[in-house]
Amino acid sequence: MKKILIVEGNLREENESFSENGIQTHTESLKDSLSHFTDDLSFDVVNPSSDQNIQLISNQLEQYDGLIWGGSSLNIYNDTPEIRRQIEFMKNCQNKVGKILAICWGMQVAVTAAGGQVKKADNSHIGIANEIEINKNGINHPLYKNKDKKFNSPAFNFDEVVKIPDKGICLASNKINKVQGLYFEVNKTKIWGLQYHPEITYEKMINLIEFRKKRLIESRKVFKDDTEVQKHIAFIKKEISVSDKEKRMLELKNWLNELN
Repeated sequence: MKKILIVEGNLREENESFSENGIQTHTESLKDSLSHFTDDLSFDVVNPSSDQNIQLISNQLEQYDGLIWGGSSLNIYNDTPEIRRQIEFMKNCQNKVGKILAICWGMQVAVTAAGGQVKKADNSHIGIANEIEINKNGINHPLYKNKDKKFNSPAFNFDEVVKIPDKGICLASNKINKVQGLYFEVNKTKIWGLQYHPEITYEKMINLIEFRKKRLIESRKVFKDDTEVQKHIAFIKKEISVSDKEKRMLELKNWLNELN
């Protein structure tokens, strides 16, 4: 049985809001999606921003076959104590865990911890990323084994990687974010990074849009009004009708296969 550490990127208060509104936390989504491929996994979960036993977990990182760091509503350039704790924990992980899958916020933390840079993007993905294209490096990388060269994916991000760590390799891009897929190493740790969310369903993305609707209109200003929100949701629902679950989550399967 493979032992996986899941790192929760959201603050406890955000997860409580998710649960109160009937939305899975990102950790719950990860567990469901990974368990789709195999029941030969055991999970531990840690939240570096709020858990008091973080040093104890740090001392035991070598016991894990792999680590997955998921999404968050945080922005890494805000430099809060909670964010700094996540970056420091990631540095420990990059020294002690052999294989890391870093998703969205997780990739941004991994890149920052390794000396790269993340900034606010000029444009955003709200529930979906269109026409992600695997480049020549990505086609030959196990992350994208059997993946269509061009694909859509659930995604929700306002920030992007603008400087990859030394010797890092960009594997996929789209018109919104140059770095959609990424590979780099720190010491002997192999890090696969994704800016999008193969582990989250489009249905959950719609729920998140509804949950964050006021923020998206008034603060983020990505929609003018509720009519625009509903039009975008209808667009995502069309994607649901043509999306294939196995293909959508193929990156997770490929990463799990690398643990063997």
